[in-house]
This record gives sequence, structure tokens and C-alpha cells, in this order.
Amino acid sequence: MTAREQLANTSFESLDAMMQAYAAEAVRVAATEYGKKLDYTAASVDALDSILSALPSVPEAELEWLTKLWGSYFGEVFRRRYSAEWTMSEYPGAKFAVPTLEIGGSRIYPLLKVHRRLTIGASESLANFAEMAQKRLDASHPLAN
Repeated sequence: MTAREQLANTSFESLDAMMQAYAAEAVRVAATEYGKKLDYTAASVDALDSILSALPSVPEAELEWLTKLWGSYFGEVFRRRYSAEWTMSEYPGAKFAVPTLEIGGSRIYPLLKVHRRLTIGASESLANFAEMAQKRLDASHPLAN
């Protein structure tokens, strides 16, 4: 059974546990398939962006998997920095709930941002988004230790 199948067939005790498991798989895939080190730091978002740039056009059948894999990692960068928790919340203006990070009243939708990066391309830079979001969050929320 592949790691992808194993993750898809696992019943996780919480959304947080599921997102952390997918993020850990992203770290493994980045190292073994792309030679990139993802270490949950803000600096690693550049490496994540370069991995996504290296992907060919993503087939629709792969989009959900890649969104979960890389979006979970992207979210974990924020969760660990700001001691946030994963929740399910409705995306503004939509009729669906998605994994969301709530950080002191602010919400970040990392999976949707990765989905946009995968479908729209480099103009949806994760590194640029992370820098902008971190400046805003750092100004209003203390960092986790």
C-alpha cells in the first residue's frame, strides 16, 4: 500500500492529526522525490514553491491529493509558528467547509492557496503570500516558542 493510500484509508483522531500526517508525508516526498528539505520554517516555503513550480500541469485526478499533501505542509508552517489549530470552516462566499487555521481571530486557508498555486501557476506564489501573511500576523500575534 502506498503512503497516499495509507493516508486516505486512515481514520484520524482529529483534523489536526490528519493535517500533521499529510504534512509529514510532504516532508518525505520533498526529500525523496525532489531533493528538497522542508523543515516547517518560513524559509522552507521557498523550497515548497520550487517543488510546485517543477510539477507539470496537474491532472484533475491528482489535484485533490496534491492540494492535501502540499497544503497541509504549508498550513503546518503557520500552525507551528503561531500555535494555531486546524478547524473546519466555511470559505467566505462559498458553500463548503475546508481545513482552516484560526490564528487569534484571523483565518488562513492554506489548502485553497495551494490549490490556486497548482491551478493558476506561479502568479499565486506561496512565498509571497506567506511573507505578507506573516508580517500581518507578527504585528498582531506573539510567536510560538
